Amino acid sequence: MSCSDIAWKSTEPRITPARYSHAQTIRLNSPTLSLISIKMSLVIALILLFPVAYMLGTFPSALLIANARGVDITAAGSGNPGAANIGRTLGRKLGVLVFLLDGLKGAISTAVGYAFAGYAGALTLVFAAVIGHIFPVTRKFKGGKGVATAGGGMIALYPWIGLAMTVLWLLVAKATKKASLGSLAIALGLPISQVIVGRPAGEVLAGVGLFALVIWRHVPNLKRLFAGNETSLKTK
Repeated sequence: MSCSDIAWKSTEPRITPARYSHAQTIRLNSPTLSLISIKMSLVIALILLFPVAYMLGTFPSALLIANARGVDITAAGSGNPGAANIGRTLGRKLGVLVFLLDGLKGAISTAVGYAFAGYAGALTLVFAAVIGHIFPVTRKFKGGKGVATAGGGMIALYPWIGLAMTVLWLLVAKATKKASLGSLAIALGLPISQVIVGRPAGEVLAGVGLFALVIWRHVPNLKRLFAGNETSLKTK
């Protein structure tokens, strides 16, 4: 072996046990790093989509339909820009139309959230849509009560539970002639239904939080119920 061969070999990088172990660690952890990267991307996507879902929630379907009929819905009936008050003031068909439009806001938000991040994404974006419906920045944060928007999201996410809650609302509201009592019934019924069908605790807590917000918006209705002067659901 010549001196030049010895010199050439001495310059080769030596793979020491420490270097080999480090290389193996990087190789073994690369799937974990990829998973973390994917999760971070989903979180960023949801953060960016949250204000979009919020703005979708601000779409004033009740106000637009009432204005087209020359009615200020915030000064008629209960004053709430929602499906029940539209039905009470302008007729059942228009009330159903507003219910469907408001529900669609929740359903679209839920579908987009689910496509990006499953149930967590769906619940995050439907919450954003409900916030937008209740506190619309476009109308000085004075909006509706979020029942139809939340309901649309639940129908999209849990079809059977959502449909059962819709039927429950209809039965209670028809029996009592009070839309607020129907809303209170489904607010209680949602988390109970989630528990019955075995949904994870996180989803149940999200359901409780979502409809706790709706209940909070019904505090004036509760006061009128106890005083015996709550607005009737009678429609034209």
